[in-house]
Amino acid sequence: MAKLKRVAILTGGGDVPGLNATIKTVASRCHADGVELVGIRRGWQGMVDLEPDDDSKDQEVLVHLTPDVVRTIDRTGGTMLHSSRTNPAHMSEKVLPPSFDKKKNPPSADGIWDLSPRVLATLERLGIDALTVIGGDDTLSYAARLDSLGWPTVGIPKTMDNDVSGTEYCIGFSTAVTRSVDMITQLRTPAGSHERIAVIELFGRNSGQTALRIGYLAGADRTLICEVPFDVDRVCEFAMADQDANPSHYTIIVVSEGAHPIGGRVLETGEPDAYGHRKLGGIGVWLSEEIRRRTGRETLTQALGYLMRAGSPDSLDRIVAMNFGHLAYELLRKGRHGMMTALVGGRYVATPLAAVNAGARPVDVETYYDSEQYQPRTQRVEDQPMFLT
Repeated sequence: MAKLKRVAILTGGGDVPGLNATIKTVASRCHADGVELVGIRRGWQGMVDLEPDDDSKDQEVLVHLTPDVVRTIDRTGGTMLHSSRTNPAHMSEKVLPPSFDKKKNPPSADGIWDLSPRVLATLERLGIDALTVIGGDDTLSYAARLDSLGWPTVGIPKTMDNDVSGTEYCIGFSTAVTRSVDMITQLRTPAGSHERIAVIELFGRNSGQTALRIGYLAGADRTLICEVPFDVDRVCEFAMADQDANPSHYTIIVVSEGAHPIGGRVLETGEPDAYGHRKLGGIGVWLSEEIRRRTGRETLTQALGYLMRAGSPDSLDRIVAMNFGHLAYELLRKGRHGMMTALVGGRYVATPLAAVNAGARPVDVETYYDSEQYQPRTQRVEDQPMFLT
């Protein structure tokens, strides 16, 4: 690969703490080598909004990530580049750029446009030698597509669900767990004061990794994950027994937003996004009402939601974010595109970016979960991954 001159970086999907630390690290490495780093605002949406044959949108979408620009960004959470859930390969008519010529570029039979040619033409116009993409499995799946189309791309996994295939750790996981454990500990105060059965809903769409570790570390009485449909009557029996056994007469139930009862469905609302996902949420309220109705006992419901991903990263997320940034740049410099930074066996490695197409990495239920008791199961830790994932 020829010497790098201009690299682009973007973030996509939900924000997590640690993204800015990664951006700053890549920017620092680029600056030290005399490589220009260009940030693309709003992820893949920004790439779609840019024009392939003129610079009319450049000032709005592009940001030159000089040392002065990134100097303090690692002190805060979220992403300075903003984000989106856009999939350039799956664009409906209502989200097409105004300048896109639908007559010259007809849709597929199902009325969907693939704007990958537009994205490639724009990258060519901008003189981008290689692309660094930070995201979850959805964002990275399109990064893998771009690389397969011939554009050098390296991925960096982030998601507080910690479910991207090909890595044992994703940026944002530790902070989400730490933040949630702290909040659950605080919620014990009203739960105990009012002698309630507390149902706490956590993010987690297709993988219960986060809920399982939070339930484990917070000492929740029961933890419900999306991989194992639960029996509502059994949950009610456990809740009453746990409450009666507690001297303070309360109990804590943690539930992943993607969890659902046996024979029931995942609670979703709204229209599907560009990756086919509808908005999750509501299982905590539903379960709480069912427990109250079936047991006659008072409940407390709390969805932690965006608080899990708010604020600055903890030290673990900060060090992983920075080291993923270093590794991503090393891969680009060596021409090793089509790869993703990863932690495997406790070591930083590069894995094929296409691994993300395997879908969300679920909980190893047989090893780490008791499906009868609805509790984390830790019977053996020797030779197991650090995060038991």
